[in-house]
Amino acid sequence: MRTGPVVEGYHLFSAVITPTQILILSVSIMLFVALWFIVDTTKMGKAIRAVADDTIGASVSGIYSEKIILYAFGIGSAFAGMAGVLISLETNIEPTMGMNAILKGIIASIIGGIGSIPGAMLGGFLLGIVENLGIWKIQAGWKDSIAFAVLILFLLFRPQGILGKKDDKERL
Repeated sequence: MRTGPVVEGYHLFSAVITPTQILILSVSIMLFVALWFIVDTTKMGKAIRAVADDTIGASVSGIYSEKIILYAFGIGSAFAGMAGVLISLETNIEPTMGMNAILKGIIASIIGGIGSIPGAMLGGFLLGIVENLGIWKIQAGWKDSIAFAVLILFLLFRPQGILGKKDDKERL
């Protein structure tokens, strides 16, 4: 006989996955694919990549860098807003709710490789999996410590990240 509160959702091993979490994951994957499509296949994406790689070189080839930076900032802000809406479905809304997400996003992009969109996504999934597997056996208060431990390990042994190139660390 089962004791304790009954939680609605899908049971996977000893975890409960709610429909809201499935919605967040599926919308996040769709947004990732949309962003990847924008950056990889459109003319605007090509201009964004050119400006990110070399602002002066992009300007010489006729790309108005300030305008592209503004577009990239707008696209990033729209995606950040969508992420905020999605996470607000699962948690309470408060003024400082994004600080932890920003910190984890920076750690995920370092783990994945700075400048690599698929790497940042992979780094985010890896960080989330490691954190949640870590708190499966220890207290949840250690979740941020696990994230920093993973960051330190990557900075020591693979500073360019998972999908980063060897020459990326020489530019820094």
